[in-house]
Amino acid sequence: MKKALSIILLFFLFLISYFIQSNLFSWFTIAGIKPNVFIILVLYIGLYAGRRVGSALGIVFGLLLDIFMGRQIGISGILLGTVGFAGGYLDKNFSKDSKITIILMCIATTFFYEIINYIFLVLMYKMEFEILAIAKIAIIEGLYNSMIIIIIYPFTRWVGYKIEDIFKRSNILTRYF
Repeated sequence: MKKALSIILLFFLFLISYFIQSNLFSWFTIAGIKPNVFIILVLYIGLYAGRRVGSALGIVFGLLLDIFMGRQIGISGILLGTVGFAGGYLDKNFSKDSKITIILMCIATTFFYEIINYIFLVLMYKMEFEILAIAKIAIIEGLYNSMIIIIIYPFTRWVGYKIEDIFKRSNILTRYF
């Protein structure tokens, strides 16, 4: 029951993120580039809920984004699913208590997402590959996402540990009694 309510809460957070991404950040761009709050959301889900939940919700959120934004179906789903899986993997190897570690994880996943997304777009539309254009987008978006993490870190850490208690707790003794 708690897991179902948590997933509903995460979908509600997705809708809030979609509203913020499409409306609020349209006014606050840096060189025409908006942050990608979905990378942050899916990374946090992977870090606190685990690889399976992070990649499953990353795929669902990515497919919903592709449907809402009118792009090709599947690219964002695959990439956000990979970000969720990477978040679960990074949870095993790095500490979630360090703000700098979370910022570096976010920058790395943002670079990965943007570079692979750009390669898909270049291949689909047969455009020229411009390394300076993708470098500019990835660097600015990575820095923008890291600024957002600095602002929301205390709240997301608190919510993340609540989600981690629900998804990762061990119920071994309850099976036998």
